[in-house]
Amino acid sequence: MKKYIYSFGNKKTKKILNARNILGGKGANLAEMSRLSLPVPPGFTISTFMCKIFFQNKKKIIPKFRNEIKKELKKIENQTNKKFGNIKNPLLVSVRSGSRVSMPGMMDTILNLGLNDKTVDALAKKTSNERFAKDSYRRLIQMYGNVVLGVESHLFEELIDNYKLTKGVLLDTELDANDWDGLIKNFKNLIFEKTKKNFPQNVEEQLFGAIDAVFLSWESKRAKTYRKLNQIPGDWGTAVNVQCMVFGNMGEDCATGVGFTRNPSTGENKFFGEYLINAQGEDVVAGSRTPRYITKQNGVNKKDSMEEIMPKVFKELKNIFIKLEKHYRDMQDIEFTVENKKLWMLQTRNGKRTAKAAIKIAVDMVKEKLISKKEAILRIDANTLDTLLHPSLDEKQVKKIIAKGLPASPGAASGKVVFTSDEAERMSNQKEDTILVRVETSPEDIHGMHAAKGILTARGGMTSHAAVVARGMGRPCVSGSGEINIDYESKEFRVGDLIIKEGDIITIDGGTGRVIQGLVPTVKPDISGYFSTIMKWA
Repeated sequence: MKKYIYSFGNKKTKKILNARNILGGKGANLAEMSRLSLPVPPGFTISTFMCKIFFQNKKKIIPKFRNEIKKELKKIENQTNKKFGNIKNPLLVSVRSGSRVSMPGMMDTILNLGLNDKTVDALAKKTSNERFAKDSYRRLIQMYGNVVLGVESHLFEELIDNYKLTKGVLLDTELDANDWDGLIKNFKNLIFEKTKKNFPQNVEEQLFGAIDAVFLSWESKRAKTYRKLNQIPGDWGTAVNVQCMVFGNMGEDCATGVGFTRNPSTGENKFFGEYLINAQGEDVVAGSRTPRYITKQNGVNKKDSMEEIMPKVFKELKNIFIKLEKHYRDMQDIEFTVENKKLWMLQTRNGKRTAKAAIKIAVDMVKEKLISKKEAILRIDANTLDTLLHPSLDEKQVKKIIAKGLPASPGAASGKVVFTSDEAERMSNQKEDTILVRVETSPEDIHGMHAAKGILTARGGMTSHAAVVARGMGRPCVSGSGEINIDYESKEFRVGDLIIKEGDIITIDGGTGRVIQGLVPTVKPDISGYFSTIMKWA
């Protein structure tokens, strides 16, 4: 009988043949990290086979499989001594997608499933932290409302922003339990107003609603666009990972982050990554808060790196980074959470990198005897080599620098400012160069990011959605430029007294983070020694 569900907490599990095809990349790597005895929260993977059956069965899970999923959930309950939906010691789970190859942000995730009006009080009592419990509950309602019930995410964000304005605070972390109570009520009202449905209090309904939504996201417009751009077959389907929640948003000794075993922009053999204290993983990737660096920054007096603030956790993370890179023999992109000073690993995958970084990493790994020359050549995507031959800004030219952000993806680009992905695509069809300017990009912007010559965001760090996708596409990107204030309605952004309207030309330099008014001339590229080495081997 074909197996459809695999527990990744079982260290006795033998390696599954073609694991990525059956469990998806995320599930296969979670199972592998468990086998390596790394700290992975317990959970299970619903295989890609079930995804195919789901679509054949009129987009419904067969009752037999529902019972299998419930049995697997019982195993997590036994491992954690918590119960799903229990009003004394509730188990909360996340439901995440997992394609065979990495499709960053293209499919859906829902966190904190298992919270309702009763279990939220149990969580508050158990953790003696009412603010954390209510924050987690509003996140669930927000994500579930968007992903499962189809309420646009910006409507929830607007409610939060308006609430912060009336309270006179800047950050979500400055809102207390009573504030979240008010927003929970507002969120529920918004869901009912838009869908004529109430947010479900039945935790089983929440779980199966989330699993359905993750399967359905395989056929979403953004996922189809990404597959088309990256030649990914549509019949692969996605796996679904159901995992016990660990919390980075319980207080100051909690954190969440994304790290790379090498620098994905330059290929330098140094750990690179960002984290946020008192946050959940989506906050780092979505770019809703600008994160801090994991490692100490030379010449920076501000002691806010993880290495300085959480030295013990950083040391453990560093050892895991080294172990995983040696095991997979490739640069790893890792997601982690720290709950009450305890480190948990949530994901590892081969990291997206720029063409320049890919070449340096491949050559360095041959020197380090990790891979052969043949493997090094096979790791270079021939299409992205073209980006190395692109010109860079002529530094002799006078430039009017109007803002600065983070150098999220190298390269320079000039074009007319546009504020929507649809407009970027429309102008690209008319052979017009554009720069897509967004507060932060979301997976729905994939077609606009592909159509634009460069991307500029007001929020987000070096590991935000915009940065990761832009690097994978070879598009220049400047992220987290906090000086720019974007007004979508007026189709303009302001920097101090300066107003830049839609259609005005700007230049961005993804290597330095500069935003420049007007068109800046470019110079021919300087090809590095690493490029020559790879070409000789080829």
